[in-house]
Amino acid sequence: MTAISWQKEVEKRKEKILEDTQGLLKIPSILDEFNGTEGAPFGPDIFKALSYLLDLGKESGMTAKNVNGYAGHLEMGSGEELVGILCHVDVVPAGEGWSVDPFGAEIKDGKIYARGAIDDKGPTMAAFYAMKIIQELKLPLTKRVRMIIGCDEESNWQCVRHYFQNEEMPNFGFAPDADFPIINAEKGIFDVEFTLSGDTQSADGLQLISFQSGQRLNMVPDRAYAKITGRDLESIKEAFANYAEKKGIQSQSFIENGELTLQTEGKSAHGSTPEIGINAGIELAEFLNGYTFTGPEKVFLSLLEDVTGEYTGNKLGIAAEDQASGKLTVNAGVMKFTRAEGGRIGLNIRYPVTHNSEEIENTLLQKAEKDNWVMKVIENNPPNYVDEKHALIKTLQKVYEEQTGEKGDLIAIGGGTYARSLNTGVAFGALFPGREDVAHQKDEYMYVDDLLRAAAIYAQAIYELAK
Repeated sequence: MTAISWQKEVEKRKEKILEDTQGLLKIPSILDEFNGTEGAPFGPDIFKALSYLLDLGKESGMTAKNVNGYAGHLEMGSGEELVGILCHVDVVPAGEGWSVDPFGAEIKDGKIYARGAIDDKGPTMAAFYAMKIIQELKLPLTKRVRMIIGCDEESNWQCVRHYFQNEEMPNFGFAPDADFPIINAEKGIFDVEFTLSGDTQSADGLQLISFQSGQRLNMVPDRAYAKITGRDLESIKEAFANYAEKKGIQSQSFIENGELTLQTEGKSAHGSTPEIGINAGIELAEFLNGYTFTGPEKVFLSLLEDVTGEYTGNKLGIAAEDQASGKLTVNAGVMKFTRAEGGRIGLNIRYPVTHNSEEIENTLLQKAEKDNWVMKVIENNPPNYVDEKHALIKTLQKVYEEQTGEKGDLIAIGGGTYARSLNTGVAFGALFPGREDVAHQKDEYMYVDDLLRAAAIYAQAIYELAK
């Protein structure tokens, strides 16, 4: 058999790949449970994105299945064993500050811009075309290949839970939803929420009327707002401007009807890498903690003080580290407070693969009880780890090295990919080494050349795993 030039096969289909990728990116597939229905539980736009991909698969001769609107799959090949490729079509909210339409899928300067371009619609389309190329070349396979399409990866993973309650678990597979070369270790994900009762009693002195920052636990908030009332508001306003200038963050403030409004602007980032973002809520809380508050606002700000200035959980008493996956990280993703209704703080904690999450839970519970918070564990997603000697790892390393000429090193991440929903799975691309990680950030993009390179890598990988 003549050696296949996977890159040439991709280049032949370049225009169609870009056209179909743009079509998927233009669908604003953000979670909308309020408008969810029995057949589309996550809202009409996510269902539209799922249907878009299933229809493309059907047109290509693949077997397509919609699993109650929670997820779906496209399958090709035959055999007892099943190779899984786990993707998702939902995206986080666009956020503010874009220089282009977040759902315009505009191509300029060699990049395709859109929410979901790199996380995870671009890589999903690369994997889809990898399957399509194998299908069109009529290459013989001894295993089945199934692209599993999730619809709730950016929130609670209800999609894959529902899917695997009803459908077959692959023997092994990969998720094109992180970095190249190969991610064989993913930290555990521990989402926890603290709630605090309010106080309708009037109080003397400085009062925090309201505080708001963040939409999702797995995003570093890039905006924060607070309103305070009391004495010396003009001097506080001036001190806030000086604080923001010293910290190098953008801010606004104004006094109206006896209330001082403070606003900070940070830099959004994925919750697994809080150190590369600037948490606007934490920056604002740090300023406010320089003043004396009483009652529930004091308790609210005190907890935020334990997340200020570092991301490793040291001040919370939960710091941990291992050789396989590095340090524990903490992201304060949601911070809300009103004096009447109380407070809510949501933390997204990524813990090392060898660490015991019970220690985290017990430590935080003791802290919550001490300060009269009510603590609720939203989710505890265990770590994922595949041994470097596994055949899946060896195959992907071989393919990556042949396609790129670079070493197929194994890496660990704090992010959680669909790979962890497989019994044996790793994350494999599609962010190449040296590229900026713009997932969950404004002006998210993917290089067109990287999209095409990833499709070639995935095509060879799928063929090698299933031939």
